[in-house]
Amino acid sequence: MTNARPLLYDAHAHLVADDQMRYPRNPMQRAADAPYRPPGVIGRPGGHHGPNPVNEVPDASRLLRWMQEEHVDGIVAVQKRMIYRYDNSYILDSSDAHPELFSAVVILDAEDAGTPDLVRRWIRDHGLAGLRLFGGRRPDGSMPWLNSPAALRSWQVAQEAGIVMDLEVLAQGGGGPSIPAIMALARAHPDVRVVLDHLLEPEMDEGEHFGLDERYEQLAHCPNISFKFTSINLDICREARIPAEKVLRRAVDLYGADHVMWGSDIGTSSGTYKEMVQRFLDAAVLLTPAELRAVGHDTGRRVFVKGGTKGVRP
Repeated sequence: MTNARPLLYDAHAHLVADDQMRYPRNPMQRAADAPYRPPGVIGRPGGHHGPNPVNEVPDASRLLRWMQEEHVDGIVAVQKRMIYRYDNSYILDSSDAHPELFSAVVILDAEDAGTPDLVRRWIRDHGLAGLRLFGGRRPDGSMPWLNSPAALRSWQVAQEAGIVMDLEVLAQGGGGPSIPAIMALARAHPDVRVVLDHLLEPEMDEGEHFGLDERYEQLAHCPNISFKFTSINLDICREARIPAEKVLRRAVDLYGADHVMWGSDIGTSSGTYKEMVQRFLDAAVLLTPAELRAVGHDTGRRVFVKGGTKGVRP
């Protein structure tokens, strides 16, 4: 393994299998009337954008080689819903095959009555690290996928095991309006490690705080909430001409390096894995060496625990 890079841990990588017989794809299509999404790959399946609009297919065997080349000692394998919907077979099998390198975060329907028992079984049988939920806001502001009575049963399973609840709010205007609900959930489930994808998508062109405004400042008071800084954030910075290094500096100042982690978003964002690593390192130039070590490696490694902090598997 080369030492040209600092040691890294990738907290947000999507796996897509080359073997389509064993792992058939079932792609989702974005609705024709879906609202416009900002730069970054959201709304642009395949991530074909930016100066190098390539989309490398991250089969597990290929990603293992890239990890070695880039000094990455582990990844969080996040289910690729746009390709596999709720069939989490590939990331679970990959996590089982490489338990020291891959930790699985599945995507399931929070309003499906069978989800809580399935999560329990996967914690036991696969050392599941987390459950990812995401969706938009209804016109009345409600988010049934997040905090409906059915969704709360999945939160209870996460509380019992101490696994990660990985959240993304897909809605115009960013994730800010969801913050009161997320804080209430985090406080009601103190053993759940809540992780907010893509910094909870702040409107980064709004002010010197880069969208991490007084609403986002409230999240700093919840010790069990952490944040991913990913290639989606970097894409928005690039396309909106926002200094990514200042955005990351703001996030670390606000939440602490022990609550911010890097994720490549390989499998969705465009560019090679090597480029994604370099873009993160370029954005980290205002961090101290200790902060870089935390954001680039230690925070993600600590937060995502196979089987959860109370799980039955080591």
